[in-house]
Amino acid sequence: MALNDILGTAASGLAAAQAGLKAVSNNIANVGVAGYARERVNLSTSVLAGNVSGVSVGEFERVADRFLEATVYRRAGDYGKAEVASSYLDRLQSLLGEPGAKSGLPARLDAISSAAISMTGSQSSAQTSAVFTGTVADAITSMQQITRDVDGLRADVESEVGYSVDKINTLLQRIYDLNGTVSQATGLGRNASGATDQRMSALEELSSMLSVNVRDQPDGRVIIETTSGQMLLDSRLRQLDYPNKGAGIGNSQITYPDISIRFADKNGTMGALSGEKIESSAVGGKLGGLLDLRDRALPSFSEQLGVVFSGLSEALNAVSNENTAMPPPASLTGRQTGLVAGDRLGFTGKATFAVTQANGTLVAKTEVDFDALGPAATVSDMVNAINAGLGGAATASFANGVLSFAASGAGNGVAIAQSTASPSARAGVGVSQYFGMNDLIRSDSNSLVPTGFNATDPHGFTTGQTAQIVLRDASGLALTSYTLQPTTGGTMGDIVTQLNGSPLGNFGAFSLDSRGRMRFDPAGGLSGASLSMASDSTDRFGSGRTFSALSGLSGLNSGLDVAKVRNEILNSPGSLPLGRLDTSVAVGTKAIGAGDTRGATAFVEKLASTLDLGKDGVTSVGRFSTQLLGRAGLEANQAQGRYDDANARKSDAVNRRDSYSGVNIDEELSQMVVLQNSYSASARVMSTAAQMYDTLLQMVR
Repeated sequence: MALNDILGTAASGLAAAQAGLKAVSNNIANVGVAGYARERVNLSTSVLAGNVSGVSVGEFERVADRFLEATVYRRAGDYGKAEVASSYLDRLQSLLGEPGAKSGLPARLDAISSAAISMTGSQSSAQTSAVFTGTVADAITSMQQITRDVDGLRADVESEVGYSVDKINTLLQRIYDLNGTVSQATGLGRNASGATDQRMSALEELSSMLSVNVRDQPDGRVIIETTSGQMLLDSRLRQLDYPNKGAGIGNSQITYPDISIRFADKNGTMGALSGEKIESSAVGGKLGGLLDLRDRALPSFSEQLGVVFSGLSEALNAVSNENTAMPPPASLTGRQTGLVAGDRLGFTGKATFAVTQANGTLVAKTEVDFDALGPAATVSDMVNAINAGLGGAATASFANGVLSFAASGAGNGVAIAQSTASPSARAGVGVSQYFGMNDLIRSDSNSLVPTGFNATDPHGFTTGQTAQIVLRDASGLALTSYTLQPTTGGTMGDIVTQLNGSPLGNFGAFSLDSRGRMRFDPAGGLSGASLSMASDSTDRFGSGRTFSALSGLSGLNSGLDVAKVRNEILNSPGSLPLGRLDTSVAVGTKAIGAGDTRGATAFVEKLASTLDLGKDGVTSVGRFSTQLLGRAGLEANQAQGRYDDANARKSDAVNRRDSYSGVNIDEELSQMVVLQNSYSASARVMSTAAQMYDTLLQMVR
């Protein structure tokens, strides 16, 4: 080998050692930088004219395993979703209170039963009646507060959805810019480690916001798509377009606008729609967790709370309407039923309408036999039968959907009682309860009883009125929506037919149940699907009762938001209906006894009995509420468990990635020693070659 070749080889060795030392120096300097992947010099044997001529020093290369990085991205998505779910469900738990706490909903419902029991043993004193009515009012207030709190959580979630969309857009634009930097450096054969490290950190943060698949391209770029299939970044930048983002404070709504994906220029200015959108929690990550909370978990809890209220109001009103206060009131005014005078009456059995003196002495009575009135009887027919039977001792009237019953004589009162042998019933409730004559609980937006409509009853809505219905699956994904458009003169059966023929009918079947409630039975494989009313402008015969309130499709329309104990009873506990009209006595004898506590006993028994809650089965109010809060607690506990698991899995993935690509001080120092020895060896070769040159020159001289 010629001396020039020896010198060239030694010089390349020095350059290689210097480059290696520079890489080690960079690695040690960045040992504490998150996301930094160590560098190494790409060295190869230099061959000239078939002969080895030293070391060829290439560009620095980044030491990383794309499979380990992809694992971090996947697990970051699971972590982001679990973290946000655990956080909000824990907040929901704190709003509901600790299990067994006196402020908890089950405890408040138990307090109603306890107050009713107290009334049975104290001859219905005004004090115990006041405690009972106050306890009922307190339970309703508590449920309303919980509903507002849950709406507040949904508003917070909605705010975070907007912030998350902004963050995702910022990260996508940054990754797009870094893609260009990495691609340019790769094309020129230059080191792109710094930009690649920055891009990896941005990708990890993006994957925690929504679950993504990242695919490396030959030119150094990456393509990003969600795990549910939406393209986010290829050669063109895309941005998420959400109308509610940037609105500041979120709000609780029935439905929310879609998150569309639009093409964007390099500055992030949005352009045309890409044709794809994000619409469910399937997108994963923090955004997916927020959408699941907003569209499924929190609305489901509110809906079920509405069912609890429906059961409670039906149970308490059933008893209060079977009883009467002592002395009986001069008049009874029902609630808005949504009926008109010409509507089918639809009652079976018998009920007694009576007039008594203040001391309970019977003045007049009439027993209305609804079976005898016939199946074609109308509400007007019932009113006429009452008035004819009482002969002027009292007057019944029905106007604007409300039934009224008032005594004629001064000091007289009215009472309504069910027949013991054949109680009146429509939709499973007595005539007094159906019309709300002696309700304990009232709501201005709901009749609090099933309608009892059948397929031939007129729906009472007019052309131009609409109701938008949204169907979601168990994950909260909006499967489809449909705007119901009734036509004037149609029947409830026509509405059922219209719904079954709509896109909603592709996912299940609509029908009217035995109590007149609209029922939706999901098709196989759609267990857990639910309906909600996005908007409703319908109005049955101008009564103010909408399709949402009458159909019973969702507990969100239960009327809880404006419910209250009737003012006459709350302000005057002595007017609580605890006595019972004796329908067997003759006129002129006592029909209502002072100190009658049979009503109090009936409250206790009714609260412990089961109720038909429609789609939610047959159960007691207390049991259903306990199950509801139990499910909320279980879901919060499971969310915490998923968070702990996701955190551990993400940490494991990060540790594995960093153990491969991260900087190890001991290894770097060891490599530094090797490189220093290599440098010294190359320098020694060069020194020896120089000495050989000197010797040759001296020989020539």
